[in-house]
Amino acid sequence: MQLNRQDGITIQDIARSRVDIPRTEQWVMQSRVENRKYKIMVAIPSEAAPPSGYPVIYLLDGNSVFTTMVEALRMQCHRPDKTGVVPAIIVGIGYQTNRPFAPDRYYDYTPVPSFEYQHKSDGTPLPEQGGAQAFLSFIEEELKPHIEQEFNINSNRQTIFGHSLGGLFALYVLFTKPAAFQHYIAGSPSIHWNKEFLLEEEQRFVGRLEQESINVELLIGMGQLENSHVSRNLYQAKELSDRLSIHSDRGVNVTFTEFEDEGHVSVLPVLISRALRLVLKPEK
Repeated sequence: MQLNRQDGITIQDIARSRVDIPRTEQWVMQSRVENRKYKIMVAIPSEAAPPSGYPVIYLLDGNSVFTTMVEALRMQCHRPDKTGVVPAIIVGIGYQTNRPFAPDRYYDYTPVPSFEYQHKSDGTPLPEQGGAQAFLSFIEEELKPHIEQEFNINSNRQTIFGHSLGGLFALYVLFTKPAAFQHYIAGSPSIHWNKEFLLEEEQRFVGRLEQESINVELLIGMGQLENSHVSRNLYQAKELSDRLSIHSDRGVNVTFTEFEDEGHVSVLPVLISRALRLVLKPEK
């Protein structure tokens, strides 16, 4: 069927092409540690880099949210004086799939296997878990050096953004290697997945604060509609933020935000917008 326009041109008369995101590129990296393959997606600002280099955001689950974050930043960074958001490089870490999520994330984002969560809701076994340490080694020892070699990066303005299991991973990095990033965004973190392990790492992190000060910002964002989930992650995340906020004098700056009328997935766009304003403020 032909669709006719008022000017007499039909849809069939118009050449069609793909819609691409300007100033983006992607490639595949294979980790040296465990030979796991990752699709790396990078968005490069059109604006010139400041003398100190571009801030950089490392974005987990790149297949699902890379384009959302790229467009949100592109719309906001042209007028930092009005929006409070400066240009930055976005590095999406994803997988070789056209689906928004890959089973590999269960391994990469979980610090240890869960004894409680081993099956999906339909009874089928969950993928292998417990590879967060190797994944962090890939980011720190392989991905970051490559990005810093290719682009003009400000190594003092680095952010990690993760959601759900990715939010769990962001907390794991904060507790075990806090100097890896200056900003941590944990969206709807799956605290219930490795609850006991994460609590132990939190206690070690707090113990470290007694010996040294750090300078990090943590944003935990949850959807209000998550309050009914059986995991009680919204309440656990709020309690975690309260515990960590006590240590603001040691350089731990924590914000907990509950987004009204948003759920576990729908919270992502508003969380991304809030995160950009937090981590990409103009330099003083």
